[in-house]
Amino acid sequence: MEAKAIAKYVRMSPIKLKPVTDLVRGKDLNEALNILKFTPGKGAEIVEKVVKSAAANAENNFDMNPDNLYVAEIYAHQGPTMKRWRAGSQGRASIILKRSSHVGCTLKERN
Repeated sequence: MEAKAIAKYVRMSPIKLKPVTDLVRGKDLNEALNILKFTPGKGAEIVEKVVKSAAANAENNFDMNPDNLYVAEIYAHQGPTMKRWRAGSQGRASIILKRSSHVGCTLKERN
């Protein structure tokens, strides 16, 4: 049995989120939440929110024991990119890419 949570269209680049997800992959739930709590940066807050949501789904929807849960799968994939323009030198235009991400987490129970 597994519990999932997904945060879509998060306004942060997946390049900033992937190192945070690598920190908690395969860890127990409580250990993962402690790591995310003390990791600086906005990326850790977003990932922590998704992991907590998956834990709540596991406890409330699937009657899983939170003490036996671990982060089986966690990812931060590229979402849609908003394209904006800024005036450049000599009449040119410079592109600004505002990237977004889809962050997902799957929790499973250890036997």
